[in-house]
Amino acid sequence: MSKELKTGIISVIIIALGIWGYNFLKGQDLFSPNSRHFYVEYKNINGLDEASIVTINGLQVGKVEKISFNTEGEKKGTLQVKLSIENDFEFSKNSIAKIYSAGLMGGQNLAIVPSYEGEIAVSGDYLQGEIESDLFSSVGEKLNPIQAKLENVLVGADSLLIGFNQVLNEKSRKSLNRSILALEYTVNDVRKTLGSVNSILDNNKGNIDATLNNAKKITDDFSKVSDDLAKANLGATVKKLESTLEGVNGILAEVKNGDGTLGKLMTDEKMYNNLTNASKELEELLREIKLNPKRFVHFSLFGKKAKPYNEENNQQNISNQ
Repeated sequence: MSKELKTGIISVIIIALGIWGYNFLKGQDLFSPNSRHFYVEYKNINGLDEASIVTINGLQVGKVEKISFNTEGEKKGTLQVKLSIENDFEFSKNSIAKIYSAGLMGGQNLAIVPSYEGEIAVSGDYLQGEIESDLFSSVGEKLNPIQAKLENVLVGADSLLIGFNQVLNEKSRKSLNRSILALEYTVNDVRKTLGSVNSILDNNKGNIDATLNNAKKITDDFSKVSDDLAKANLGATVKKLESTLEGVNGILAEVKNGDGTLGKLMTDEKMYNNLTNASKELEELLREIKLNPKRFVHFSLFGKKAKPYNEENNQQNISNQ
């Protein structure tokens, strides 16, 4: 082989490697002719570069080949992104190509969120495009409403202070100062009162301790009484009391129904009258014995007769002797 031929072959190889390396840096792999290409349109690619990786469920399946402006009709000015996917994983045309941040210091990558409903996507189809907010964008989006609300609060506070200054004229301020001074005096009085209370407590600490000890003793005694009551057979006592009450109720029922001596005495009017008459006669007999004892115990050597019973004198407590 001649020297010129070797030089030509080496030159061709170097040129081919240069072309391959240039295309590889652009995200194009000349050794993967079976890769599929998809297109996505964005109004803003948020810093996406050519040769950025394309992932599906976190797995790298391709790269961004080309980013160009759209110059046609209503879509003029939008950005058209060409994707090269080497993996043969199938997904539908309803899948979403989402631009996301690779990290705080990294660039932007593109992830395909696959959908399996609808017609399967083939090379050359357009996919729906979305942009995922990065950390700073999310913080900004959340802070913007807060900032607006804070501005409204500050405006309201400023209006409130202006109105407050208008209300608090010189007379009102003087009145407010007097009120504050009065409040200060009141606080001082309260402090003095608390000092007096503390002094009283210190002077009577022994009495307070004795009172607390007595209270503790009373509590302990009450606890012991409670224990004794708990240990006592209250159930049996209550049962006995119930049976006693039942007996008393039975007796009262008999008295109410006129059964027995006491019941007849309470309900039989005839017996009541007899007892009343007997009591009256006994009373008269005792009075007669008291007034005229010689009629009942009589002893005479000469045979003198006792005077007979005189009802009128007896009722007037006059003796017949």
